[in-house]
Amino acid sequence: MKKGLGFLAGLGLFALAAAAMRTSVIGWQGGRSDVGFWWTVIAGFLLVASLAAIVGAAIHGRPAD
Repeated sequence: MKKGLGFLAGLGLFALAAAAMRTSVIGWQGGRSDVGFWWTVIAGFLLVASLAAIVGAAIHGRPAD
């Protein structure tokens, strides 16, 4: 159960990262480099958090020996 919730949290964070990256692209294309830059930074942090959640769920969701 905990492993599934960890993967679900990771996928949720990944979806937020994708939305932030989409907003970043809109900012860059609209000539707003400040908006594009900061949404890229936010998307990067969210991507790292999603990968950490998925890897953490995989590692800590294993049964003990």
